[in-house]
Amino acid sequence: MVVNLFDFQSGTDKTTDKTKDNTVVYSVGELNHYVHDVINNDPLLQGVWVRGEISNLTNHGSGHKYFTLKDVNSQLSCVMFRSSCRNLAFVPEAGMKVLAFGDIDVYEVRGNYQLVATALKPDGVGELHKALEILKKRLAAQGLFDQVHKKTLPVFPRRIGVATSPTGAVLHDIINVSKRRFPVDILLSPTVVQGENAIKSIVTSIERLNRTNVDVIILARGGGSLEDLWPFNSEEVAMAIFNSIIPVVSSIGHETDFTIADLTADVRAPTPSAAAELVVPDREDVKKQIDTNRSRLITSVRSMIDYQSNHLMHLEKIVDGARFISNLNQHTQRVDELGSRMRQIAERNLDKHKKMLEFSVGRLNAVSPLNTLKRGYSITMMDEQVVKSIDQVKKGDALEIRIIDGKIISNVLKTEEDI
Repeated sequence: MVVNLFDFQSGTDKTTDKTKDNTVVYSVGELNHYVHDVINNDPLLQGVWVRGEISNLTNHGSGHKYFTLKDVNSQLSCVMFRSSCRNLAFVPEAGMKVLAFGDIDVYEVRGNYQLVATALKPDGVGELHKALEILKKRLAAQGLFDQVHKKTLPVFPRRIGVATSPTGAVLHDIINVSKRRFPVDILLSPTVVQGENAIKSIVTSIERLNRTNVDVIILARGGGSLEDLWPFNSEEVAMAIFNSIIPVVSSIGHETDFTIADLTADVRAPTPSAAAELVVPDREDVKKQIDTNRSRLITSVRSMIDYQSNHLMHLEKIVDGARFISNLNQHTQRVDELGSRMRQIAERNLDKHKKMLEFSVGRLNAVSPLNTLKRGYSITMMDEQVVKSIDQVKKGDALEIRIIDGKIISNVLKTEEDI
């Protein structure tokens, strides 16, 4: 009995052929599609963990990663699509031993079966350290750890932003230390600090706090294993800290723990309580500083007064009062004398210029048209123009004759030319 494999697939076109002896022949696509469905319907091949070493790694421009997992005897083709790559907490490198989680599938175009990985993590603490060192070197080359980029913490912050878990002891430690030291407002951004959603949550909290009016941000979590602290070793968190406009103080794990977040932060504190102590001033220290400054100010003012008093006494001893008054009188008299001389000089100059002005006025009057009119002369004008020749007028033109006390309007009867 011959069974059509594709009878098990509803809605699939059957394009099989039969030979003369009734042998069923399938196309390559049909067979690959059947194998694809068989594998996809096998629960043992879905959601599997695979251990191996990465080789032939290709970071495609689309954001997908193509690589091979291999052990001593075998190898397995793998693909990790961009949506899953975004959740990676480390940068995969060739030669790195990893644990890959995903589904076995068939790439029908080539007939290859492969692991479609949705999660990837280093296999063991050694591989975690290896991945961490690789990322450290790359971020250091980009300048994320350079001291020149570190921002200064405010001396007296009014509001502190805290990115941490709302249920852990870390938040209570920060609140208790802050209350004991100085009254400040604390704004909590609830943050997932462990697990697969931690990276996105940490980045979101830092960005959210940057949109508030906090003066400084504390990024904190309690102790844990390297795996527990791994989200704080991610490139995404490092970039969020580096791009923060507000200064960031990191306190991740215990004093011996050191993450990439600590290297990127503006200040690193060994514990969350120490972070609160770094950020919040101690009221007793502030009072002592105020008292010290007050004492220094009083001492400085008194010293200045004493110095000026001694200087005044010294001047009183070296200055002869009677001689000072005599010199003052001499200078006063000299000022009066110079004032009198200046007035005399000014009066002479004024008289001189007055005579020059009168002389100039006389000369102007001598040639003034008004004086000519006084002597009986007149000025004949037509159309606002002075008539100087009979050629300018003709019989019937209206003339304006100006004399000393007015003007006469007349018409030309005739013109006669002098012989």
